[in-house]
Amino acid sequence: MPNSNSKFHCNHRGGQEAGRRELVSRSLQSAQYCLEEQDFGTAYAHYLLVLNLAPELKTSVKETFQFTLFKWAEELDSLARIQDLFNCYEQALELYPNDEVICNSMGEHLFRMGFRDEAAGYFHKAVKLNPDFADAKENFYRVANWLVERWHFIMLNDTKRNLTYLKAIENAVCSGSKSVLDIGTGTGILSMFAKKAGASFVYACELSKTMYELACDVVAANNMEREIKLLHLKSLDIEIPKHIPERVSLVVTETVDAGLFGEGIVESLIHAWEHLLLQPK
Repeated sequence: MPNSNSKFHCNHRGGQEAGRRELVSRSLQSAQYCLEEQDFGTAYAHYLLVLNLAPELKTSVKETFQFTLFKWAEELDSLARIQDLFNCYEQALELYPNDEVICNSMGEHLFRMGFRDEAAGYFHKAVKLNPDFADAKENFYRVANWLVERWHFIMLNDTKRNLTYLKAIENAVCSGSKSVLDIGTGTGILSMFAKKAGASFVYACELSKTMYELACDVVAANNMEREIKLLHLKSLDIEIPKHIPERVSLVVTETVDAGLFGEGIVESLIHAWEHLLLQPK
């Protein structure tokens, strides 16, 4: 009897495998036929089935799957079926999470729809995955021109201003302020000043996804990614101990122009004083 059961299970598994192979083969044939008929939506559905049933085929069907996805996405875009378009890209990225071409294409759709911050994230990921991907680099620089305000470059090249900030931060840290919060960190320059001045703990928050990712790159390029904790958050949303372990002894910010009112920095500083900053005894 044990031998009979073993044989039955073996035959059952063999039958399942044969059925899977048959379904995969038929779906591939149907997908190819749909492509020839320019029925991209049905072809896309067949490829999804194939890739879920036979993930070992991901490499061999990758280029055809990409072509099908992009053609179907164009149709969905023209029909204003935006949610369906995003769903297709989410499904594709679940199958190919590290595919720079799909990330770049998703970013292009987001950019055309006005979601520039989100688009920048996908372009940035595509460039990270393949630094030689020219289209993704061009797209990232283009969207960065929309999102990175010109005054960032002016401030970064204002030597006198930066040295004044550096000196003030050094004085504060030397006077005992060993934990620092940088509100609206931008490129992360003040956080790096604080760390170089000797602060034990440095936290930085940035609301813009593009600027947050830029700050991550800048901090990493200066070998400080383990010493500065970057938060993609508005300062008003920072919670203790969820985001930072305890109140800090120094708050720094560069937003001292008209942004003082337009970006809600007054509320941020009040919040920092009341909830995030150590109170004098």
